[in-house]
Amino acid sequence: MAENQLTIHDRPALKDPRMILGLSGWMDGGDVSTGTIECLVRKLEADVLADIQPEGFYLYSFPGSMEMSAMLRPFCRIEDGLIREFRPPSNTFYYDEASGVILFEGKEPNFRWREYADCVFAVASQFQVREMYFIGSVAGVVPHTRGPRLFCSVSEEALKERMEGLGVRFSDYAGPASVVTFLTTVATARHVPMTTLVAEIPAYIQGRNPRCIEAVIKHLAALLGLPVQLDDLRSISDAFGKRLDELVTKRPELAELIEKLESDYDSEIFDTQMGDLKSWLQEQGIRLD
Repeated sequence: MAENQLTIHDRPALKDPRMILGLSGWMDGGDVSTGTIECLVRKLEADVLADIQPEGFYLYSFPGSMEMSAMLRPFCRIEDGLIREFRPPSNTFYYDEASGVILFEGKEPNFRWREYADCVFAVASQFQVREMYFIGSVAGVVPHTRGPRLFCSVSEEALKERMEGLGVRFSDYAGPASVVTFLTTVATARHVPMTTLVAEIPAYIQGRNPRCIEAVIKHLAALLGLPVQLDDLRSISDAFGKRLDELVTKRPELAELIEKLESDYDSEIFDTQMGDLKSWLQEQGIRLD
């Protein structure tokens, strides 16, 4: 059974816990998915609850360039000829007893989605999780000078009313599915309410985006009543925004694009295709780190 790959490290008495999921991979632009979980683990001083062992879930080698393979392989560190560290993909559950949350940070599996889901829902079942949330992000046509748009999908119709009060938009999408969509279908079958919140973040910014992580955590904190202080993250976000503004002033062509994005954002004009923007960014060689 796939659940044999699940190791439970602790068995706290959690009262009606909620589970929040974050995964690296397709929907982790700006590290918003994994960065949100990492931030909450740190701020809540959460303890390790369980791990999913990685064997059989991941592709480590793929025909093609070394750059492609490097994206798939485990991390290692060698110093002076000695192997100091070998780190395969991790999938770890944490818990905070005071707030009643289970936090999961993992890597989207390449194989055996059903078995991976069995492990996730085994934890949910053992600790009687009453609702689940996934936090993710995708690159979009939004300016860094505005908050990210939040899109939502749910496992059952009854969840929509609660989300409407948060100013989120419900997703309309047809195309390749992620493991998160699969997890949501499993949640439906198992009668566990599950909500997916996906932030649309600026496509022209590379690397971790603390402003978007802050925005997502604020929504989560309001939704779940999490006792987290964000003053330090606010300072990091402000410094990040200031640095972006300075970079933009040096790129008149980018400043012009951002003005257009701001106008569309404020007028609630949506362009989810992004084809023209991606092509233009590549042609201009624009990448803000």
